[in-house]
Amino acid sequence: MLVQLNISNFAIIKQLQMSLSSSLNILSGETGAGKSIIINAMNLILGTRASTDLIRSGCAEAEIEALFTFPENRLLTNILSEFGITFDGDLLIKRCISREGRSRIFINGSMATLNMLSRLSTSLISISAQHEHQRLLKADNHLNLLDDFGDLIDSRKKYKIIFNQFSKLKKKIHELEKQIESTIKRHDLIQFQIREIDSAQLRAGEDNNLANEKRKLEQSGELLEIVSEGYLLLYEKRDSILSILSQFSKKLSKGTRIDSQLKNIMEELNEIEARLEDISFVLRDYKRTINSDPESLEKVLDRLELINSLKRKFGTSIQDIIKYRNNLSSELSDLNEINEQMDQLTRKKKILEQDLWEKGISLSKQRIKSSEKLSRAVEKELHQLNIPQALFQVHFYKSEIDYRNCAEVEGKGPGPDGFDQIEFLITTNPGEDLKPLIKIASGGELSRIILALKTIMAKKASVETLIFDEVDAGISGATAEIVGKKLLDLSKFHQILCITHLPQIASQGLNHLVVRKDIIGKRTQTIISKLCQEERVSEIARLLGGRKITSSAKIHAKEMLRGSLE
Repeated sequence: MLVQLNISNFAIIKQLQMSLSSSLNILSGETGAGKSIIINAMNLILGTRASTDLIRSGCAEAEIEALFTFPENRLLTNILSEFGITFDGDLLIKRCISREGRSRIFINGSMATLNMLSRLSTSLISISAQHEHQRLLKADNHLNLLDDFGDLIDSRKKYKIIFNQFSKLKKKIHELEKQIESTIKRHDLIQFQIREIDSAQLRAGEDNNLANEKRKLEQSGELLEIVSEGYLLLYEKRDSILSILSQFSKKLSKGTRIDSQLKNIMEELNEIEARLEDISFVLRDYKRTINSDPESLEKVLDRLELINSLKRKFGTSIQDIIKYRNNLSSELSDLNEINEQMDQLTRKKKILEQDLWEKGISLSKQRIKSSEKLSRAVEKELHQLNIPQALFQVHFYKSEIDYRNCAEVEGKGPGPDGFDQIEFLITTNPGEDLKPLIKIASGGELSRIILALKTIMAKKASVETLIFDEVDAGISGATAEIVGKKLLDLSKFHQILCITHLPQIASQGLNHLVVRKDIIGKRTQTIISKLCQEERVSEIARLLGGRKITSSAKIHAKEMLRGSLE
């Protein structure tokens, strides 16, 4: 429970210390005195984001400090142990808001983060204010309330784990289906392209060889002329180079008989003559290979055109074309692998789907049973809260799911929270049809419905402290007295802090605090004080009669407080 709340330099609060008892605590005061500021400070302790606008004018920093005591709380022990924070039953939370924009958080003296504080908050305080009314009006929140009541959170979590696995698997299968569909659409094209490339029987470097052959065929006449001229010049003419060299060799041979030193030159000349003769014969043989056939040139041109056509489609070189062809072949092979993977995932999906349906149907059946109990419990509480003809029902909208055949209808299947869509329906007047809360409930009725639900959930909730702000909205008289007694009953299970303007509710409290706004040193300050019994009489009288407290109002206040005074 919350033992102490200290606030410094926050909004119009300079220094404020608030001590609470373990039962029903009442907080009253004039409108605008600062009660909502205290609630805002508590929200910061629960992990809401801070704003520098909340710092008191002229101050560099605001501080909010809350001391809780939990003699036995395994959940908190586990969470704080996970954080590495020592916990012996007392929990001190401190938030410092700096005008420089830095916000610091301390838990039992250790630095902490906003996420750490948010994780703790669900076990610390539950604040029921105007936003709770709006939350109750939204049908989207009703399923959570029903599951809380029916202790179905664990079942819902187990279902959601399977749902998430199933959803991921469906997404993966869908992606594979699109991939298979795309490959199948390309299948005929892929096979055609492979056949087109294979039929060309390409060879590495073939395009370069063909380009050379093309040049030879296109210029075969010039080439024949060059080779023929060379052969004649070297060998065949009467005065050919070889003929001249032969005549000179004979003369040089005579010279060697005169001077032996010419033998070396004679040998080198013979080698040159032999080499030139070989070149002559090579030119002669090459001349025979020169092809000037137009049909041969046409074949080369056709082959080059085929290769260039493939290059335009599949790559800039024969190597690129062959690589593209291999990739096409791999794509066809991948299709077989994808089909095998699809078969495996489909089998896995079938198993998960069966588990999903079993858990979903089981969760729906549990919800239906819990809804009947919740309806009876809410009606009982509302009757006690002076709505005697109230009828309450948890309405299950017709599902677009075929439960018997475990199948989707019109493509709509299970959702992340199960198969069910519900809404709370109510009527407070006999003879009227049940209608959604947003269409039928007044402000006072909503306050009592929230109180009824809080009372029902009291024994189930793990939170220690409940704060009610505006629980008295739209009610008065005998109804207010009933609400006050209900809050007192609820304080047997939880520490209650109720902010109220109604004397019927305030008189039920065992600890009464008053918030005042005074001007001290030309500055407005919010001050809180605990009332003694006599001061409570005056405060209840003020709530009864306004600013002017009459003797009759005091007598009435004493009567209202008699139970607590005794």
